[in-house]
Amino acid sequence: MRTIGVDLGDRSYPIHVGPQLISDASLIAPLLAQKRVAIVTNTTIAPLYLDRLTAQLQAAGIQVICIVLPDGEQYKTWQTLNSIFDALIANRCERRTTLIALGGGVIGDLTGFAAATWQRGAPFIQIPTTLLAQVDSSVGGKTAINHPGGKNMIGAFYQPRAVLADLDSLKTLPERELKAGLAEVIKYGFIRDAAFLAWIEDNVDKLLARDLTALEHAVVRSCEIKAEIVALDEREDDIRAVLNFGHTFGHAIEAGLGYGEWLHGEAIAAGMVMAVDLSVRLGMLAAKESERVKRLMQRAGLPVVGPVLPGSRYVDLMSVDKKVKDGALRFIVLESIGAAKIRSDVPADTVLATLKACTSAA
Repeated sequence: MRTIGVDLGDRSYPIHVGPQLISDASLIAPLLAQKRVAIVTNTTIAPLYLDRLTAQLQAAGIQVICIVLPDGEQYKTWQTLNSIFDALIANRCERRTTLIALGGGVIGDLTGFAAATWQRGAPFIQIPTTLLAQVDSSVGGKTAINHPGGKNMIGAFYQPRAVLADLDSLKTLPERELKAGLAEVIKYGFIRDAAFLAWIEDNVDKLLARDLTALEHAVVRSCEIKAEIVALDEREDDIRAVLNFGHTFGHAIEAGLGYGEWLHGEAIAAGMVMAVDLSVRLGMLAAKESERVKRLMQRAGLPVVGPVLPGSRYVDLMSVDKKVKDGALRFIVLESIGAAKIRSDVPADTVLATLKACTSAA
């Protein structure tokens, strides 16, 4: 097992990465304020891992409440969030009852937001079971639900007590989900570590083949980069925004098509192609890098072209992006591979040129 620390003072926590972590109650029991937990999962993950986790916790003398939600981005809503609260109330859960998120990014975001607001704040633990959740959404304390007008528009910054990234859970991950997770791994190379990006290019076939050594390195290095950035800027006042490279375009794709039509990582892959194209048009990046990002995304089985959305839908959706500041939309662009920058002075016609060049009929 490898452990990365997220340094946030008295709210610091570990990210454990390794095999068979779901079967190790010793990583959870010392963190509990009371010997009672509520595991939140979904209908896909429950048959695979819920019984195993429940048995391990019960063997350690911990009472377990199970909350099983429907699976899919389209369920990341107020209604689903309220069903968690219904279960907590029905089971007389207290503020000291720890919530455990067992699943991918949707489960992690829902459970984290529920924990942030249940009796004004209950502890929670992340057990991410997808590559995307292990390298990105489970780390850093962003919790949220979607709104029809924008992704993750309603939420809170609320840190977990620990993250347990069990690499064995990636063995049961559908191939499409694995590829979607690689998009977030690739992102870290582009924004922060050129050497890591080169390593990904050399090892993408091993990652797709689920080579455990390659996956461990990808998850650990991604978490190291995110932990470093979160420690510098927990609430995204400045540098943390670079983690949203490709997300301004990608979130517009997700909301514009309808949540769940494209997986998050698929939309972010196309969004990163757009962000690199925008960087080139701004004169910040060599044109050859546009081809480099496309080649890597194609090798990873990810889209390199975004869908056409009706009318000015892209612009409308991006105008309510969370990175809008003082009315100006901020884009994450690249000064070089491994060096991202926030720009709020991007001309509208340049954005439109990128959208024209990087979209086609869905």
